[in-house]
Amino acid sequence: MNPKATVLIGDYLLAKGLLLSLDHNDYRVLHILSDAVRKMSEGELLQLEKARNLNLKEEIYYEIIRSKTASLVASACAAGAWSTTNDLETAEKMRLFGENAGMAFQIKDDLFDYSSDDVGKPTGNDIKEKKLTLPLIYTLNNTDQKTRRKIIFIIKNENTNKEKIQYVVENVIESGGINYAREKMNEFKQKSIDILQQFPENIYRKGLENLVNFVTDRRY
Repeated sequence: MNPKATVLIGDYLLAKGLLLSLDHNDYRVLHILSDAVRKMSEGELLQLEKARNLNLKEEIYYEIIRSKTASLVASACAAGAWSTTNDLETAEKMRLFGENAGMAFQIKDDLFDYSSDDVGKPTGNDIKEKKLTLPLIYTLNNTDQKTRRKIIFIIKNENTNKEKIQYVVENVIESGGINYAREKMNEFKQKSIDILQQFPENIYRKGLENLVNFVTDRRY
């Protein structure tokens, strides 16, 4: 899905959820959703701040996607759990489930930037937008200084040149950035599944497990 469309849909759903919470005086759900709005705003500001120097540490990258993407999924899971159980412990478990599933989702989306398949997202699109995604961050931190400087120069000054973008993509693949990102994606996936397995086995748990598998196996 187009990133702008994702943001607009997310904003709409959050706004709708906030209004419904007010209408029903459900202040716990209101708190959950308003916290997600705050985190998404903070994540966007952090990304804008860090994008200028292209020197993003992996920990900061996780902080950004945890705020921008994962918080939306986490709030939806927590709000749904609270609405049906009124149990804080259950709501928190489901929030953590959603957060980890959201992290896996975003890393999978990052990987599409280096895919040769038709996934509805142009290869190198994140590079053109000067976004530092996990495969690229790994490459910049695990390559020689000459290559690092060249990649950064391309991203800053030649990010519309297809040949230059292909150079970056090839270096990311050769450095092991793709495999590293997949490993991290699967770590977050497993964390989310481990949380689900704390609940009784039933069709609802199975449905959520299938959702997590779809998130990481999807081709678009």
